[in-house]
Amino acid sequence: MVDTVTQPRIIRIGTRKSQLALVQTEIVRNCLQTAFPQFEFQVVSMTTTGDRILNVALNKIGEKSLFTKELEVALEDGRVDLVVHSLKDLPTVLPDGMYLGAVMERENPNDALVLSPKYQGYTLATLPKGSVVGTSALRRIAQLTRKYPHLVYKDVRGNLNTRLAKLDNPEGEYAAIILAVAGLTRLNMSDRISGVISPSDSLHAVSQGALGIECRMKDTEIRELLDVLDHHETRTMCSAERSLMRTLEGGCSVPIGVNSRLENKQLTLHGLVASLDGQDIVEFEDSVSLIDSQSKEDDLNLAKELGIKVANRLLERGADAILKALAH
Repeated sequence: MVDTVTQPRIIRIGTRKSQLALVQTEIVRNCLQTAFPQFEFQVVSMTTTGDRILNVALNKIGEKSLFTKELEVALEDGRVDLVVHSLKDLPTVLPDGMYLGAVMERENPNDALVLSPKYQGYTLATLPKGSVVGTSALRRIAQLTRKYPHLVYKDVRGNLNTRLAKLDNPEGEYAAIILAVAGLTRLNMSDRISGVISPSDSLHAVSQGALGIECRMKDTEIRELLDVLDHHETRTMCSAERSLMRTLEGGCSVPIGVNSRLENKQLTLHGLVASLDGQDIVEFEDSVSLIDSQSKEDDLNLAKELGIKVANRLLERGADAILKALAH
C-alpha cells in the first residue's frame, strides 16, 4: 500500500515586482502562513503600467489604476486569489466583483526628507536657494512650494533604490528627495531619513502607509482568511480619507492631502486641495464621535460620511474652482 500525502491547497498572492512591493507582500504572506499553516501561500509578481512608464510624470499618464490594473485582471481571471497593494495606489472605486478584504495596521503615514550626502545637516528651510528637491507627487510639490518657495521641485521617478542612487550621485542635481516614511521603514532604510515632514508642512496622501488586500467579492473563503489581517482603526481612518478622495474624484493628477487620527472614539479628518503652484490652497477639518456606534460597520459608515462632509466643505470653500482648473 502506497502512502498518499495530501498536498496543501495553494493560495496565490499577486504583487508588483518592485522591491518594496515584494517586501510588503512577504509581510502579508508570513502573517497568513502563520495563521493558516494548512494552506501554502505563494507569491506571484507582475509588472504594472506604472512600473513600465518611468519617463513620464504620474499626473501626465492619465490613468487612475496605474499600479493596480494588471493585478486586478489576474485576480478576475483566477491567476491569483488575492492582491497586496499600497492602499494609496488603489483607486477609491473598485472594479465590479472586487472587494477590499483587509487593511493592515498603518505604518507612519508621513513624508520623509532624505538629503544628499553633500547636504547632510540641512533642512528644507535651510537648503540654499535654488536647491533641487525631487518628488513625483503633485501634492508634495504644491504644499512645499507654498512653505519653501526658495527651492526648485523636480519630478523623480523609478523605484526607491533608483531614486536614492540619483540622490547620491556626486554629479547629480538633487539636494534632497521626498519619500514616504513607511517605504523606507519597511525596507530597513530608516537611517536614510534626514527628517520627518510634519503635517503643518505637508499633509500626506490618502491611505499613505497602509497596505490594502484585494480579493474577489464572491470568494467567501479568502475573505474569511483576510479578516485576521484587518486592522479596524486603520481601516476606519482610511475609509474617511478614501471617501473624501472619492467625493473629490482625485488621483495622482490632483494635489489632495489628508491627515486623520482616531483618539478616544473621536475620528478627525483634515483635508486639503491645492493648485499646482501652491498659491491656492483650501483646507478644512472636522470630526465625528464613534462612541454611540454599535458595530464596526457603523464605524466605517460614520467615517465615510465624515469624508463626504469634509470634501463638500472643501468644495464650498473653493476646491471646486481649483479642481476645474486642473481638469483643463
